[in-house]
Amino acid sequence: MKISNETKIGALTAIAITILILGYSFLRGNDVFSSSNKYYAVYRSVEGLALAKPVLVNGFQIGRVSSMKLQPDGHTIVEFKIDPDYVVPNNTLAKLSSTDLLGSKAIVFELGNSKVPAEDKDTLKADIQGSLAESLQPIQKKAEMLISKMDSSLAAINKILNPEFQKNVDRSFMSIANSLQTLEGTTKKIDNLVASQSGHINGILTNAEVVSGSLKASTTHINGMTANFEKVSNDIANANIKQTLDNANKAMADLQATIAKINSGQGSLGLLMNDDKMYKNLTDASNNLNNLFIDLKAHPKRYVSFSVFGGKKD
Repeated sequence: MKISNETKIGALTAIAITILILGYSFLRGNDVFSSSNKYYAVYRSVEGLALAKPVLVNGFQIGRVSSMKLQPDGHTIVEFKIDPDYVVPNNTLAKLSSTDLLGSKAIVFELGNSKVPAEDKDTLKADIQGSLAESLQPIQKKAEMLISKMDSSLAAINKILNPEFQKNVDRSFMSIANSLQTLEGTTKKIDNLVASQSGHINGILTNAEVVSGSLKASTTHINGMTANFEKVSNDIANANIKQTLDNANKAMADLQATIAKINSGQGSLGLLMNDDKMYKNLTDASNNLNNLFIDLKAHPKRYVSFSVFGGKKD
């Protein structure tokens, strides 16, 4: 039977349309030729997530994102189609994670430890992981700091490579070389001086040795003097110095009291030193006694009368 061209074209067109529909359905995450379990998760934000994105477990794909539907409260319900060969515990966490630096997202299942598997069309717990760009922000800051330090280092290197700075460095090295030459000349002069004065230095050392021997010989005498000094010190320490000082203080106190009494006119000595009348009386008595002696010498008969016969003169 001969098939007409129109029939062939119609058949090819139908096949092409069928393949197009199946391919579109596959790209939307619908597996036409196999059954799959459906699970749901509710996310606050699905930025970077698209239909047909993979569902991964430890990097292994077990399903796809089949649909997304925005809710009135702003949250999004995401549907996953999972191969029924894989058991998903009912406490599994469906985490929205970044897959590259461009912000593309995928669903990563963190399988729970429950023995009860999730049933078809169950809603799983949802979580959103920060993007790789956000996780790399500390690294970016450190890189910026490192680049800033590198800029500073390059600026310092440029300054070092500056011709004027190189001239200053060369001038500094020349100054150091001149200083080393001067130091070398000074060292040679010191060596020559030491060589020329070696005899004198040897004499000084000999004298120092002699003095050291004399000091060693005098050690015995010094030890004897030290022993005598120690004995004198012990005798002074053992003497009753305190009682002697107390007696001296008491004697000084008594002398001060006596002097105070004399100055105040108490007692004979005080009256004699402070009373003018007694001085005048003593002066008058002395003068009268002198006159008496003068008159006695001039007229002794007035005071002494002698008689050979013992008679009394009238």
